[in-house]
Parts: sequence; C-alpha cells; structure tokens
Amino acid sequence: MNFNHIIGNDDIKELLNKSLETKNLVHSYMFIGPDGIGKSLFAKELAKMILCESDKKACGNCSSCIKFDSGNHPDFVFVDSEDGKNIKIGQIRLMQENIAEKPIVSSNKVFVINNSDLMTTEAQNCLLKTLEEPPEYATIILIVSNESKLLNTIKSRCTKISFKKLTDDDLKNYAESHNLNINLNLLPVYDGSVAKLIALSNESDLYNSLDDILNSLENKNIIDIWNNSEILYKSKDNISNILDYFNIVFLNKLRKTDDTKYINAVKFVETTKKRLSANANYDMCIDNLLLQLWRYLHEGYNRRKI
Repeated sequence: MNFNHIIGNDDIKELLNKSLETKNLVHSYMFIGPDGIGKSLFAKELAKMILCESDKKACGNCSSCIKFDSGNHPDFVFVDSEDGKNIKIGQIRLMQENIAEKPIVSSNKVFVINNSDLMTTEAQNCLLKTLEEPPEYATIILIVSNESKLLNTIKSRCTKISFKKLTDDDLKNYAESHNLNINLNLLPVYDGSVAKLIALSNESDLYNSLDDILNSLENKNIIDIWNNSEILYKSKDNISNILDYFNIVFLNKLRKTDDTKYINAVKFVETTKKRLSANANYDMCIDNLLLQLWRYLHEGYNRRKI
C-alpha cells in the first residue's frame, strides 16, 4: 500500500488502505477539507491503487501504473473547472459518456471531480443519476472545500471523509524535505495548508523586509522607519496578508513578554484594516499605522511619556 509520500492525515491513510485490503471500497466518496492540505493527492493516489493490476497496490511497474504515472491512463478521468469559476453540465455529461464505457487497461475506472463545490446546480443534478446507479467498475471521488455549496441529494449519496489541516510539524517536515526556507512566524498564516506554504515561500524577501520594519519600530526614529518602509506603500494588493502577519508577530511577542503594548499594537492594526476597507487614503493609513505602532512600541518614546 502507499500514501507514504503524502504528509499528514495518517488516520485517513489507514482507513483507505484497509478498505483496499478488504475490498470494501464504495462507489462514491467525498473528500472534504480546506484547500491545500492534500485532498487531490490522496484522490490520485487512491485512483492509482484502485487501477493497479498487481496485488501490491500502486506497484509502479504494471501497465496500469506506468500509464497512470505518465498522465495517460484511459481509465482515469480528472474533472476540474475550465475557467476557475464553474464546473458546467457539459463537463459532467462528457464524464457520464466515459463512465458508461467499460475499462480498457484496468478492471476498474476512477473519476475525480476536483473543486466539485464549483459544479453548477444543473451539473449537480446531472451527476445525481450516475451517483444513484454507478457501474460496478466505477469509483467517483468528489473533492470539496465548501460542502454547503453541494445539493443535499449529492451529499447523501457519497461516503464522506473529512481531512484535517496539517500540523505545524507536518508543514516543517514538508518544507525540510522539499528544501524550502520558511519563516516560522508564518506558520499561523499557512493555516495547515501546503499550498499556502509554497505560495508564501516565494515571498520570503517580502516577509524578511516586514521583519526588519517590525524590529525597527522599537529602536529607530520614526522618520527612518517611514523612509525604509517603501515595501508597505507598494503592497496595496497584499496589505491584508501583511497586516495579518503584523498581528501574528505582535501576538507572539505578547505571549513571550506579557507586555500590554503589543495588545495596543494589535488593536491599531485592526483599526487600520477597518479604515482601509472603508476606502480611506492608502498612503495616509500606512503613515498613521507606522506612527501609532512606533508610539506604542518605541522604547525611547515610552520613556519620555513616563
């Protein structure tokens, strides 16, 4: 059995491996959980194991495994949104045409509908008949992030498997095994998602610059801080993530020091978020944010007040 190369959700690995060993697979699954935690990887690996011609599932050597690894297996179909917005009824009808044809290489066929919560209502209703009466050789896996977008009739016809967010240790292990340098302060931002980790690892220069700004608030002149914070003024499209990062750093410092000045800093970051969402002048908001944070955090300023 496999899944060993996939990080996290070991209980689901055990469940699926046991189902394969006992030949107790069902015809329709829903893999439910947040984006970026490996649901698609699990679905593809399970498909490879179901289609494998060897008793040693996902052997990697049989004709089925070789075709699967090459991305050219005629008995495996992966459906996803073509425009990033919807999965349309035409895509489901094409899948149904395929599912009606008997397997070519393997004795089974597997169909994965990625982002299945993007199916239109028409597409979902079209899929219902197949879920009600799937061919004996077919397994259908729906990958879902937002279960509430699916019809109850769809959900009732699938066996649900709920995936958990990856732990911080899972993410650290993934980063280490893939030679990714990660900022440990960002672990809460990754939110248990490998996808977020990968995306943000490409922005390491940004977060290093943010760390420099945050560290300077406690010991540099406010004029110098304004002059060296150009990255903030250029990051309007990413300011929400940046402000979230500020608060993560402040809360971590609060836990370590129990100093209430970091509570004030968090509150003002939240105030800045509200001002920006109300379309206040962006540059003025950043000016004021840095000034207020400097007042809360700068040691020399606080000593003068006392």
